[in-house]
Amino acid sequence: MTTPLTVEEYRELLAGALPEASDADTVEPRVESLFTPDTHRAALYVDSTVVRGGRGVGKTFWYRSLLNESLREVAAQEYGIERLRRVTVSQGFGAALRHDLYPGPGALRQLVEEGVRPYDLWYAVLLTAFGQQELRELPEWRDKALWVRANPGAAERTVQKVDEEARQQGVTHLILFDALEHLHRVRAQADRLVGGIMELALAMRLGTRSIRFKVFIRPDMYDGALLHFPDASKLTSNAAALTWSRANLYGLLFHTLGNHDSELAARFRQLTGGWQSEASGRRHVPPPLLSGDEQFQSEQFTQIAGPYMGSNFRKGHTFTWLPNHLMDGVEQVSPRSFLSALQKALSETRGQYAGHEYALHHEGIRRGVQKASETRVTEVSEDMPWVVSAIRPLAGHQVPVEQAKVEALWQEFHLADELRKLAERYEPQGDDEIKVRTGPRYPEDPKLLIEELIGLGVMRRRRDGRIDLPDVYRIAFGVGRKGGVPRVAG
Repeated sequence: MTTPLTVEEYRELLAGALPEASDADTVEPRVESLFTPDTHRAALYVDSTVVRGGRGVGKTFWYRSLLNESLREVAAQEYGIERLRRVTVSQGFGAALRHDLYPGPGALRQLVEEGVRPYDLWYAVLLTAFGQQELRELPEWRDKALWVRANPGAAERTVQKVDEEARQQGVTHLILFDALEHLHRVRAQADRLVGGIMELALAMRLGTRSIRFKVFIRPDMYDGALLHFPDASKLTSNAAALTWSRANLYGLLFHTLGNHDSELAARFRQLTGGWQSEASGRRHVPPPLLSGDEQFQSEQFTQIAGPYMGSNFRKGHTFTWLPNHLMDGVEQVSPRSFLSALQKALSETRGQYAGHEYALHHEGIRRGVQKASETRVTEVSEDMPWVVSAIRPLAGHQVPVEQAKVEALWQEFHLADELRKLAERYEPQGDDEIKVRTGPRYPEDPKLLIEELIGLGVMRRRRDGRIDLPDVYRIAFGVGRKGGVPRVAG
């Protein structure tokens, strides 16, 4: 019989297994770290062109995993997607600088300033992936894009030939795009570049059988992209989303603990039972109970964090309390926030509650949520600065709050004037003028502004009509709630 882990052994396992870096760009996926939540299956279908997901939900993780043949094989096996075994994968854009494959941010800025058409640019990227001979001899992306513009027939013949050869071989060419927020520092130009990617993606989807794009993108970027081309709605109907259920989040935690390279992880697998080890011995698959049964997961998490967020059930159950307080207004929790909160909970427990009877103290978990809130607000301020402008007037007040009071506070702070600078405007593109949105859709209509914030998950509406803020935003914005988690002091 396996000896149960002691409190300090659980802490040691958590410290070793939880990823140190919360930034996905610094972590390369490995076979042993590949967790396959059931909610992500549709995102990996070869024909799912658009994969939407906010910060920290796994866009870059899956982008990098699909580039790796071993990880693709694992995903194909666990999701039962046979077609993933018959793909050749190329990079269309990513955070890494790969001038040989696609232009970097500096080159893109210059190309945009010179008026190069985004569609032609991404067509050049596609042909480069296919080894188009003429483009090989052109070192600059400007010249590649101009060649595409000047030689549409040759470009189309290359695509047709590649498509026919791939069909005969039974394979699909999959072109991946990620890190689209790095396309251009001016959001209006980034929207144009994204629009070019989407237009070409649809052209390949409709015009070929064996060439597909997969575009990992934040929802707000997809909504703001300039999709002014025929049948653009087909991309939306085909879109997938990277979402995480509560069972997925805890499944990820237990998968992470069980796949740490240590004797403690081996004992954890024996204690929880039913793990399957792959032939290589590098990756261990948790049993369905541990990856998808909340009752069993709750029992296991109680061994780590205790049953309650205090002395009794009135303070809340640890298993439900943690994800509930990390959830945004559309009931989504990013795994990055979840694991980061656990990291902080562990360091707080070790620093101030080392004698606690469980590996994680409930006050440590509270501080983990506070830290995750600060991180989330920092992220939203980078992605959508106008959101910060809209929530800042609520600081020092309590939620839930009547909508009329929100509108009055916005008027008092002259929010409309501030947002007008970020509002829709028309900008020239060639011979046309197009509408470009860099702020909210309706900066001067408070009711519609609230609806947009609700759609983004920053606000939510209660059944009685009052406006609320989820804790993951509320805490760091300095908005109160009676009995709620307070903001970190200092």
